[in-house]
Amino acid sequence: MTDKQTSFSHRETASASDALRAIVNRNRSGAQVGTYAVCSAHPAVLDAAIQQALADGSMLHVESTSNQVNQFGGYTGWTPAEFATQIRNAADLAGLNSNRILLGADHLGPYCWRAESASSAMANACELAAHSVLAGYQKIHLDASMACADDPPILPEAVVAERAAAMCRAAEDTFSALPPGSPLPLYVIGTEVPVPGGEVTKGEAPAPTRLEDLEGTLDAFRSAFRTRGLDSAWERVVGIVVQPGVEFGENSIFEYDRKKARHLVEALPASPELVYEAHSTDYQTPASLSSLVQDHFAILKVGPWLTFAFREAVLALSLIESEIPEYKKDASQVRGALESEMLRNPAHWSPYYQGDPERLQFARTYSLSDRCRYYWPQEAVEQQLNRLLSHLNQPLPLALLSQYLPMEYEAIRDGRIDNRARDIIRYHIQRVLRIYASACGALAS
Repeated sequence: MTDKQTSFSHRETASASDALRAIVNRNRSGAQVGTYAVCSAHPAVLDAAIQQALADGSMLHVESTSNQVNQFGGYTGWTPAEFATQIRNAADLAGLNSNRILLGADHLGPYCWRAESASSAMANACELAAHSVLAGYQKIHLDASMACADDPPILPEAVVAERAAAMCRAAEDTFSALPPGSPLPLYVIGTEVPVPGGEVTKGEAPAPTRLEDLEGTLDAFRSAFRTRGLDSAWERVVGIVVQPGVEFGENSIFEYDRKKARHLVEALPASPELVYEAHSTDYQTPASLSSLVQDHFAILKVGPWLTFAFREAVLALSLIESEIPEYKKDASQVRGALESEMLRNPAHWSPYYQGDPERLQFARTYSLSDRCRYYWPQEAVEQQLNRLLSHLNQPLPLALLSQYLPMEYEAIRDGRIDNRARDIIRYHIQRVLRIYASACGALAS
């Protein structure tokens, strides 16, 4: 163990769940250590995250939501086993040991099936919990906060906790059939978060979780776990999701105000020995992220900011491509293809953006919510992106790099990255990852 997040250089046989437990314990003791969870299935984002973990000697912490990856494929088309295989294969090719991969299930619950009856939705949710454990997921956020078709609009805390315990029971029963020595699953509870995929945020910053609500959640979950004979699993609850007062929306960022969250810092639960998990931390300043970790929000979720950075780099490269004489007449049309796909299928953005046609067009490309992240896998968009990368698979004019990608220009001049489009995109995403790595005490010196 070093002063960084967790060093695997001398303990490659340790599991990633062991590393997470160590992070939780050290953070509770006052150390500036945490972990950031990459909540994205985008190949470029995952590639950048793998490279960052290699550079820092830290673990690769990746999570998938229940609507993104589930036993029926989710919107990515991947089951938990397929998602896990994709991550492990990419890590193996890069030389990252599999013991340094922490896979997490985010918002595991009935969300995808909430239009069905509670019994039907929960049957699917419990099945997803089992699939996740079989796939090697070691961290599971149990989220049964959403109402199903035959539920009242707002569920009592006791019902939420009982359903979460049912999913935990399914996970534990499945784990018992795994080979001896398999890492025990760790759990996160709590529901003060946006639904999977984000939410529309306007007006004032969200209020931090009230102390009485924190205590009520812990009491309800403790009772539900005990009723189902899950005392051992309760001791493996390493995080509780609370609202620290951070959020972002289409064109707004609510910064962390540690004074408003002081009551949560001072009331860190003694049992189980957990830390806080903070969602929607995208676009927070480096100082705010560091403060969050110091204040025991030791598990930070990041997703849209990473694909936002990918989009920034790709569109800047498109502008570079359009200025290079030999490609002017044959330039790729990445932005046009992306816009066409978003207009063809507005399901992923129309509930989140409002305004006249010009404002909607602006939001589809530049919104901090980054709803365009759902459209990169579309065939028409991928074709244009591959065309761009093919054209720019060569050293790019330094003058254009200085004009459109000045940070990458400096990195190329300093010899830190190669002058190729793929390396430029990776570096641009890693710029965000380095902020999180630094806040979590994992950044290589």
